[in-house]
Amino acid sequence: MSSIVETIAMCVERGKVNKTSPYPPDLKGQDGADELTAQALADKVPANDILTKGLMIGMGKVGGKFSRNEVFVPDLLMAAKAMTAAMKHLKPYFESGEAKHRGTFVVGTVQGDLHDIGKNLVSMVMEGGGFEVIDLGVDVSPEKFMKAVEEHPGCAVGLSALLTMTMVNMEKTVKLIKEKCPSTKILVGGAPLTEEFCRKIGADSYSPDPQGALDYLSTVYA
Repeated sequence: MSSIVETIAMCVERGKVNKTSPYPPDLKGQDGADELTAQALADKVPANDILTKGLMIGMGKVGGKFSRNEVFVPDLLMAAKAMTAAMKHLKPYFESGEAKHRGTFVVGTVQGDLHDIGKNLVSMVMEGGGFEVIDLGVDVSPEKFMKAVEEHPGCAVGLSALLTMTMVNMEKTVKLIKEKCPSTKILVGGAPLTEEFCRKIGADSYSPDPQGALDYLSTVYA
């Protein structure tokens, strides 16, 4: 792995967005994920290497730290900002087919629930992990999830809920998708959920944190 790609991975892990970003303090004034990704592409480093050996490595490390309570939501958000700054340089390569997504992940907060922080964190970690993310937003009906599944064959689906009263809509969504597209992998998450509830409603995976969701999908799309 080239040193510039390793440095990109470090910038994502540490949340160093660009040269003008004051965070983290010990990297103040240094190039961040934004400038380094542009430089790597100018130096003919393959876009796919920047994704898989840079961004994915960095997001994987910070995601693991988050799972172990070694860093917290603000750290994950800064890492996601750094990853997003790098991704804007890579998007033309995805569109041209030179770089490949690992798979497609449709995500949304279920009907009746307007909370989006958990969903947004999962989206960021998934994108950093090499997945194309289709974010349907909040208060998403079972039918809207189903339409997205039909529009993106082979996708996986992530359902988020923070309110206990909306968990019934999560169950309805799982039932509808599994009836029409039984092979679709469905991941569920949110504060009131448990592994037992996941099994009860017929979903495929439950994780209390974004990294667990990425780890599961990484095995599905291996």
